[in-house]
Amino acid sequence: MFTLFVTVKQGTIAVVTVFGKYQHILRPWLNIKIPLIEIIHSRVSIQNRSVELEFQATTQDQANVNFKAMLLFSVLDQQEETIKNMAFKFLNEESFMTALVRTIEGSIRSFVAMKKQAEILSLRAEIVHEVKLQLDQTLEGWGYHLIDLQLNDIAFDETIMKSMAKVVASHNLRAAAENEGQALLITKTKGAEADGNAIKIATGADCCSIAWSRGCAVPRRGSQVNVASS
Repeated sequence: MFTLFVTVKQGTIAVVTVFGKYQHILRPWLNIKIPLIEIIHSRVSIQNRSVELEFQATTQDQANVNFKAMLLFSVLDQQEETIKNMAFKFLNEESFMTALVRTIEGSIRSFVAMKKQAEILSLRAEIVHEVKLQLDQTLEGWGYHLIDLQLNDIAFDETIMKSMAKVVASHNLRAAAENEGQALLITKTKGAEADGNAIKIATGADCCSIAWSRGCAVPRRGSQVNVASS
């Protein structure tokens, strides 16, 4: 308050007020302010920031879904009007973070409430896209820009997870039984085809043997007749 020189660290911008009213900003460097008149109201970070969230949402068919998310955001730009907006939009940093978290949770809950339990796990990308559309507009009004939103984990209650595991297990058993039945059918079909081929071969061999024996007997009779007539 009583110093003439003010140092603003890299990655921050200081907001100066005079008798409680916004005056100007101080950028990173050694700055000069009027002692007793100009007051450092706040220091706004211009670095990328992240926040991790854990919350629960309810689907259309009343299933509870647990989410773990990570939000990455930064200042919209370093223009004076943007910095001023960030400094005075909320009472303090805690109020801003509360509003940010509640906005994200509300957006995801609204989306999930329109979907059924079976759809949620396959809609990760759609959830992120929908929340980004809504959140980006809100953050820009606060002077921030959404860089990325990641849903690191989506999980159901333990009871639902057990029932889902049973469903998967029953499907696997059914598929295994079907595969085993198809394998047995193929084995029997191949065996029947082999037996049929064997019968055909045996029948063909018998026919040839009979035909050959008959063909050989006729000339012998003819030769006997010829001998007798001579």
